[in-house]
Amino acid sequence: MRDGVLLLEIIEALEEQGLGRDEYQLQRVIDVEALEKVVESAHTHSELEIRFSVGEFRVLITESDVTVTRSL
Repeated sequence: MRDGVLLLEIIEALEEQGLGRDEYQLQRVIDVEALEKVVESAHTHSELEIRFSVGEFRVLITESDVTVTRSL
C-alpha cells in the first residue's frame, strides 16, 4: 500500500460502520506509520493479519483489505 492509503482505508471502514471522526483517535490506538511499514514489508501471499480494537469495533488488516466489525 502507498503511504497514507492504509490510514484512509481504516478511517473509511470505521465510518462505514457508523463511527464518526470525532469518536476515535487512531493515534492513541496504533502507530499508523509502523503499521504501514509492517504491511508493506509482508511478502506476497504471507497471510498477514493484524487485528486491533477501536472502541467497540474490531479492525482486521490483511495485505489487501481492511475490515471493520462491531464487537458483540
